[in-house]
Amino acid sequence: MHFPIWLPVGIFVVVVLLWGVIVFNRLVRARALVREAWSGIKVQLRRRADLIPNLVSIVQGYAAHEKTLLNELTARRGEALQATTPADAAQASAALGGALGRIMVVAEAYPELKADANFRALQEELSEVETELQGARRYYNATVRDLNSSVGAFPTLLIARPLGFHEEPYFEDDDPTIEKAPVVRFDGAAKA
Repeated sequence: MHFPIWLPVGIFVVVVLLWGVIVFNRLVRARALVREAWSGIKVQLRRRADLIPNLVSIVQGYAAHEKTLLNELTARRGEALQATTPADAAQASAALGGALGRIMVVAEAYPELKADANFRALQEELSEVETELQGARRYYNATVRDLNSSVGAFPTLLIARPLGFHEEPYFEDDDPTIEKAPVVRFDGAAKA
């Protein structure tokens, strides 16, 4: 039996094309998961930002002299809503988290505020949002890890880079104050 020379070459080309299609589809799926995860973070950041005006309103009724903290919280909320990249969002989220921590310290200084049912409900909802945001960040970073591993691994990178796939940034909290607890003073003032 005579074996044509083009048959092994044709089989090799088909195998390489099939491998390329499989790799491409896996990369597209990984990129879609990263985008979905980023969307989840944005939803939780939005939920947190939407709670802030209500929290500020309640605290203003009890702590009029804490105006600068409330103004800072409002400003940080605006920055968080305008963030478009994971790095910007992480930075804005850290600043907003610090301001939220200080407002909770203010609540400690006003027992009647802590006893307010609306404030307690908002505090619980904010705590729930923070938990969900933490989960969304972990999910996002896991999907980024998977995509980055695929994009950077040989031989997948031979297909990924020419087709425009690239590594995505992790959602990292670079706030140096995150490791320090706020200092609580019982004269009505709080500082980080």
